[in-house]
Amino acid sequence: MPVELPRAQPAPSSHTDPSGSVQVMAEVDGPWCTVVWNDPVNLMSYVVFVFRHYFGYSRLVAEQLMMQVHEEGRAIVSRGSRERVETDVQAMHSFGLQATIERAGED
Repeated sequence: MPVELPRAQPAPSSHTDPSGSVQVMAEVDGPWCTVVWNDPVNLMSYVVFVFRHYFGYSRLVAEQLMMQVHEEGRAIVSRGSRERVETDVQAMHSFGLQATIERAGED
């Protein structure tokens, strides 16, 4: 099951439901998504570091997103206004990750 997370500042609060999946409690503030793509260059530990450092995600959430990128080839790591998501995509590029912007619901 894909983990889709909205952009949140500070770190989004989350809880684990009985099925073991993480549910994020944050508001979606726009119809755009930041998609991070799998690549053969970056270590999984580095991707977790980037998600924790930039987005402020917990280790558990960052690891789940990293595994989604690794296993499915992509993961939505933030949602928001076009301006906010463009900033997130640019930040991912500055960390050396492949990222794109897309409208929510186009995945």
